[in-house]
Amino acid sequence: MSDRYTPQELMVAAAAREIADGDLVFVGMRLPILAYAVARSTHAPRARALYELGLLRDWPAEAFLGTMGDPPNVAGALWSTRLSNVMGLLAQGLADLGFLGGAEVDRFGNLNTSYIGDFRQPQVKLPGSGGGADIAILSRRWVTLLSHERRRLVDRVSYVTSPGYGDGSQGWRRRQGLPGGGPAAIVTTLAILRFPPGGGEAHLDSVHPGHSVEEVRAETGWDLQVTPGAGETPAPTREELEQIRKFDPEGFWTRPA
Repeated sequence: MSDRYTPQELMVAAAAREIADGDLVFVGMRLPILAYAVARSTHAPRARALYELGLLRDWPAEAFLGTMGDPPNVAGALWSTRLSNVMGLLAQGLADLGFLGGAEVDRFGNLNTSYIGDFRQPQVKLPGSGGGADIAILSRRWVTLLSHERRRLVDRVSYVTSPGYGDGSQGWRRRQGLPGGGPAAIVTTLAILRFPPGGGEAHLDSVHPGHSVEEVRAETGWDLQVTPGAGETPAPTREELEQIRKFDPEGFWTRPA
């Protein structure tokens, strides 16, 4: 097996490391499906996964998943139920971690999956929230995954679909009545950004191998500050790569974009 890896494989490994043993993880499509599979098969053997369509699993599906509703994901599930029941667990505050993507994310972790430009006459109309706003509001913490481009990591999103830390002020989420803990990290194709305890602005925590702080800052739409002691993101281990390629053998989700 080659130890060379794609940016997407590094993102999966980094996302998997955000899952702690025993976490109940609200798993989204694409890379988060693989992140859960890698975490469960390596360092988090007691992690469980919630899938929005109505599934609870304590072990990743044994075959490739093109969608979360594919038969291998249904077979062997601990619970195959309705979307409303799964969202009910989220509403009770039982989800330790959620994964989200978006067209835009800003310095305070707010996500946009609705409109680019003025929402009254948008340049682009996006799919909307789905369950994204619920995950952002209700989960104990969440992680954003997206390609690192200046047009996507912006100073302020065009539209707040899923709230992060709002205007960045301390206690913003509490003042808005949002029970969940807010975003913990942004994992991109270039770096990992993290938020300070209690909220605020994302800072650069680590840079992926082969890239530089200057490159990351140039592709970020705000004056990105660097966390003291920030270093290089650990490359995927051989075990992590083995698991990624087991669950995505053709590289459908992890080949370079």
